[in-house]
Amino acid sequence: MRGRSSLVKGWAAACAGLFFLTSASTTNAIELDAISRAAAHIPDATSDTGQIYSQCLLSTVRHDVSFQPDQTTYVITGDIGAMWLRDASAQVRPYLYFTDDPTVRELLRGVITREAKDIAIDPYANAFNRDYKVAEEKYELDSLLYPISLAWTYWKRTNDGSVFTPDVKQAFEKALGVMEVERDHSMSRYRHPELPNGGAGTPVGYTGMIWTAFRPSDDPAQYGYNIPEEMFAVVGLTELADIEGSVWDDRTKRSEVLQLRDGVARGISTYGIVYTPKFGYVYAYEVDGLGHSNLMDDANIPSLLSAPYLGYLPVYDPIYQNTRRMALSTDDPYFFAGRYASGIGSPHTPKEYAWPLSLVMQGLTSVNQAEIQQVMRELESSDTGDHLLHESFDVNDPSKYTRPNFGWPCSLYSELVLTGLLGYHHLPVAEVHVERLRPVALNPR
Repeated sequence: MRGRSSLVKGWAAACAGLFFLTSASTTNAIELDAISRAAAHIPDATSDTGQIYSQCLLSTVRHDVSFQPDQTTYVITGDIGAMWLRDASAQVRPYLYFTDDPTVRELLRGVITREAKDIAIDPYANAFNRDYKVAEEKYELDSLLYPISLAWTYWKRTNDGSVFTPDVKQAFEKALGVMEVERDHSMSRYRHPELPNGGAGTPVGYTGMIWTAFRPSDDPAQYGYNIPEEMFAVVGLTELADIEGSVWDDRTKRSEVLQLRDGVARGISTYGIVYTPKFGYVYAYEVDGLGHSNLMDDANIPSLLSAPYLGYLPVYDPIYQNTRRMALSTDDPYFFAGRYASGIGSPHTPKEYAWPLSLVMQGLTSVNQAEIQQVMRELESSDTGDHLLHESFDVNDPSKYTRPNFGWPCSLYSELVLTGLLGYHHLPVAEVHVERLRPVALNPR
């Protein structure tokens, strides 16, 4: 999905055979009054922060959104014209702050409806084209969770349960079925040519967690249990259980969802925590349930850094704090420090390229004002004049970057400014009441 786009024209041409590359002029660019007013309402609109915030908040609705004849909302990622379930959910997330506006509600309802239609077509696919054909069938656990979380948050913000139609129930339960199958990947028929072992992926043991083929970056997982995605699953399944019980009054399905959630939570605590001499106990990025672990973090969300943002645990959790210190250090092979910025990148992009997604998430999960201000300065240093955030940039030369138009970090930055500078309350997250067991052998080796 996220190609290296320093040479934008050549990269776009290479992608054209797979995706519909779509510009604002062909997506019927729209303006929503509530969003436009919010974009203009910042104390110092001419400051670097003000200019980036204004353009970022408007970016998705201006360039990436189009209302469809079937009453759905199609959301492209920016400079790639397909709709990713993850990206679309994240791109419209800041608009949840403005649901008093009926047109904003219409936009969000259209996304929820569209994503349900997509999941019903192929729950293993992560991206779809405008005609509902699958653009990419990379099974990513988070791609099933983002639509559930978006719908739950919309409901909590608006008290509008009418969005949970029978079609949405059917789609969410189809997603649930995939999650239940993928707890034991040996029972799954899913295969992908980018995975080893005949497309089945590297061997895994049963852990109670949910196997995933690809990371939130769309890169193949090294090991099948991606701990940030498992954390997100605990939260997303809590939200789905709430919907099943409170909206659909389906107590049997609610119990089934909670049973799956609790098994995932136990799996994280049993297999996902690793002792390191330097940082103490930390969450691994990936494990296989056979004793192997991958200690790193990736900028794409869910990430280890994002665990409190997702609602899985409080920011002061000691193992999270240890993990955070590791992820924001050179012990993470994808943490890069340079002249203009320091942040987490990804194996998906060149070395020494940090992702604004990770910098924004560092700010959203920080309780240190000096750290937040430093993050804001580094993000401003990455601005090449268009006042938008790119996919990644060279920490020693921000004029070198990938993807000139990438909606997700722009939306996340908007949320950081809304909550951190403009006084908006954080969006609701599900209260996760699970026993976080610690592994039996939690003793330094």
